[in-house]
Amino acid sequence: MIKTLLENIMNGIDVRQNLSQLRQEIKETNPKSELLELIGEDDKFIDGIKDLLNSEDAKTRKNAALLMGDLGIEDFCASLFNAYQAEVQMFVKSAYLTALKSFNYFDYLPDFKNRLMELTEIDLTIENKKHVEEEMRALTELIVDMEGIVAHKFGGFNEAYDCILLTNRLHTNVTEAQLSEISGCDARCFNAGVEVKTNNLYNILPIRTYSELLFTIRGMKNCEMDAIPAALTISKSDLLTVLKKAHSGTTPFYFRVEIKSKMPLDKKSIFAKKFSSELERLSNRELLNSPSNYEFEIRMIENKLGTFNVLLKFNTIKDERFSYRIESISSSIKPVNAALLVALAKDYMIDNARVLDPFCGVGTMLIERQKVVKANTSYGIDILGKAIDKAKINTEAAGQIIHYINRDFFDFTHEYVFDEIFTNMPSAIGRTTEEDIYELYKKFFDTAKNFLTQDGTIIMYSHNRNYVNQLASENRFTIIKEIEIMDKEETFLFVIR
Repeated sequence: MIKTLLENIMNGIDVRQNLSQLRQEIKETNPKSELLELIGEDDKFIDGIKDLLNSEDAKTRKNAALLMGDLGIEDFCASLFNAYQAEVQMFVKSAYLTALKSFNYFDYLPDFKNRLMELTEIDLTIENKKHVEEEMRALTELIVDMEGIVAHKFGGFNEAYDCILLTNRLHTNVTEAQLSEISGCDARCFNAGVEVKTNNLYNILPIRTYSELLFTIRGMKNCEMDAIPAALTISKSDLLTVLKKAHSGTTPFYFRVEIKSKMPLDKKSIFAKKFSSELERLSNRELLNSPSNYEFEIRMIENKLGTFNVLLKFNTIKDERFSYRIESISSSIKPVNAALLVALAKDYMIDNARVLDPFCGVGTMLIERQKVVKANTSYGIDILGKAIDKAKINTEAAGQIIHYINRDFFDFTHEYVFDEIFTNMPSAIGRTTEEDIYELYKKFFDTAKNFLTQDGTIIMYSHNRNYVNQLASENRFTIIKEIEIMDKEETFLFVIR
């Protein structure tokens, strides 16, 4: 099939259609390798494909350029650039630029920058608007991908902001309580987190129980689900004023768009492109769309009224709360969830305690506990060797000392007992069945009493509430506190003595 398509193209048979079909075929690795091998056997194929850039048919030129980009043969690079320079059909020009992404186009950057300046001065019409914006978008991507962006430094920690801290939906009050202790914060809970008016951002950032920090900007809290009016709303808002006030340096600022909507995926993509191009134009390119290399995110969330709620996320604000978590495994708890567990259980923890995590994974639970309630000594046990290795890396990055042992907890022995067991219990994933988990819980409660002082405490995060309630009482433990953590996942925090 590949050879036939290539020969038909070289012989001038249904060239446009065969080019399109050939591009479809080589989306898979093996056909692409076959085509590259065929082309490598004879220079006439390379020359023949280059000649297609001179075709009188514009769509043939477009498909040929895209095929050359797919193949990434370095000999195509100069031909693509020259054809781009010579192309008179606006709808074809962006195809050359898309193809050039596959090559080292560094020498052409001055030409791309000059062309971008030319395009900004073109009067847009109904006929040319789409193609001009496509070419500008492609040029911007090439320039940014090669040079990167001059990132702005955030310095607006003492400016006034309206923020949203996304949190666990069942425990928004935990973060609200932490905010109430910070001066310059007016906070109130809502269904997904906490809304905050503040001029003390610097002291909010270290709070460990929120998953994301977002901002609402005056004039763009809502917008229509229509790309052009949406861009107009945001261009007229305080967005640029806020960006310039909070950052050192000059424009442009680079953004990406995130759409959370029931809109089909293809419609989202069309909306994002149209919205971004229009916002670039309306902002006089002080705001530039760069999906893979950006400084802030415009997040659009469909609401019940059929419009978008609009939030901003600054990538220029570094979140270093969990920077120690260098390593993880598939079953690792998210650090923000571990931090919430500590916040909920801290009144049952004691300072200077001897703490054991019998299923420690990569150490997240013990590390987060130590950040809030200092332990005298901490031990982490795990049957998985790679988890222990990763836990050691994370603990060193956190600047803590925790003793890790690669062993099955049920084979573990120790010369002294512990004040507390703090753990995220295993759950049924992969090859581990519910029957396996039940047996593990059964053995755990039977074994745990041997490792605890007489008034020792088990603080346990569990996906298996029924097992805990049944087996704790059977082993003469008392559940002091039971807190639902996630309703969909049916997870609970237990304090047991």
